Amino acid sequence: MANQIQFNAGTKPTRQYDIDWLRIILIFSVFLFHIGMIFNSWDWHVKNDQQYKELRYVMAFLHYWRMPLLFFISGVGTYYALGIRSSAQYLKERAKRLVIPLMAGVFILVPVQVYIEKASQFDSLIDFYPHMFEGIYPSGNFSWHHLWFIAYLFVMALFLSPFLSFVRSVRFRNFRTWLEKRVTRKLGLNLILIPLVLSQLILRPFFETDTHALVDDWASFTFSFIFFVSGFVLLSSRIIGEAIKDQRWWYLGESVLATTFMFLAPTLFSEGATTDIAWDYAAMVVSWSCSITAIGFARKHLNIDSSFRKLANEAIYPFYLLHQPIIVVLGYFMVQWNIADGVKVLLITLSSFTLTVAIYWFLVRPFNVTRIIFGMKPKRSKEHAYEERKAILIPTSSIQYPVSSDLVI
Repeated sequence: MANQIQFNAGTKPTRQYDIDWLRIILIFSVFLFHIGMIFNSWDWHVKNDQQYKELRYVMAFLHYWRMPLLFFISGVGTYYALGIRSSAQYLKERAKRLVIPLMAGVFILVPVQVYIEKASQFDSLIDFYPHMFEGIYPSGNFSWHHLWFIAYLFVMALFLSPFLSFVRSVRFRNFRTWLEKRVTRKLGLNLILIPLVLSQLILRPFFETDTHALVDDWASFTFSFIFFVSGFVLLSSRIIGEAIKDQRWWYLGESVLATTFMFLAPTLFSEGATTDIAWDYAAMVVSWSCSITAIGFARKHLNIDSSFRKLANEAIYPFYLLHQPIIVVLGYFMVQWNIADGVKVLLITLSSFTLTVAIYWFLVRPFNVTRIIFGMKPKRSKEHAYEERKAILIPTSSIQYPVSSDLVI
């Protein structure tokens, strides 16, 4: 086909290590964020008796950009992992890496968390299971809790799949060339704020609250999807990647200004409605500018390899799946102990991290069955792995940039 980009499978790409490191850091930040949820003033599954309102400022700041950035880097991972797959092959791979862990988590991991929250209503976890389909959480028992991120990624894959032929076309390459000329100008990536702001302006009146339930969460979903597509289109460009690195200090300055304005909004405006509007739109700028800043500094300082990177990058998906139920269970018991809150934080953090890593290392990592259930690739011979990897890469000089093909999280 004349309008399709031709790929040379013999060219060897270089892995994009900074994206791996960002992914690792972000998943660990999710772990720490959920520890913080036990002690801050927001509603969560398990709460300490003494709660600290001061935590909300740090956690609000993290809340606005850590998950959008995860969608961002999932987008670029998706671009490189597409390879030469057809739409059907792509969706089959997505179902294997996303739907299987999602279903397993919904039936194995999430019920433990819901039971802990409603332990007074049931004699045991076994007694809870026959009731898990009775209503939708929080009033009912059925939920996907922290696995909403995986569900959203799969729906995004469904939306993306009809456009795979366009992604491989000369028209897409020309579009990205046109985009490169505009977004590589100083702070030019703020162009993406236009669809981000417009999406919320249109959808927020109808979907005001972030529910993570998909069916009534289209404002939040669209916001995340724009980040996902932005990663897919922007970070797969070497030229744009270099511009982000070169302009990282500019985006850092923008992040500081936007964050300062967001937190000062309640004192700058007397009317509550005006304050809310100012806060919400400043938060969008925080989401975008902090994400670009993190990518820029990671590209400058974290594009390095190590044996730990390889080990951690393989572990983060199972770690994400496992960490929250473990935090909820251990936190449920430890918050009841008559010890200082600082000691509780330390004990919950260390014990949750240790148990999560131990379950991964001894029960998930060694066995192909559990590897597949937790979204990992099965162990294969070195020869098979090499041939499979060579078959899915897209190494053409006009579009290639260092590859990170782990597209899940």
